[in-house]
Amino acid sequence: MSFYRKVVIETYRNIQGGSSKSIRARPVAGQGLDTSMNVECSSGMRKSHPLGTKFLLEAKLTDREGGNSFLYAHYNSPYIVLSDSEAAEYIKKYHQ
Repeated sequence: MSFYRKVVIETYRNIQGGSSKSIRARPVAGQGLDTSMNVECSSGMRKSHPLGTKFLLEAKLTDREGGNSFLYAHYNSPYIVLSDSEAAEYIKKYHQ
């Protein structure tokens, strides 16, 4: 059973196939998560900030009927925008 936990994610330009979304999100390294996995989250959040923006939000690890694992955050979930140094401090404090 998956549970929601706080995760630092970042946006990036999607240049690979498999998704029609041009701006995707992925977990930031150092949290015990595969940084190549996608995060399903608010498109408004992703599009309203510059590429590379880091966010702190609650997400859970899931998959779709045996497909690839990904992180899921409800589209209406609250989030906090973090600077690079704030993101690094959060990860250092809570994940290492």
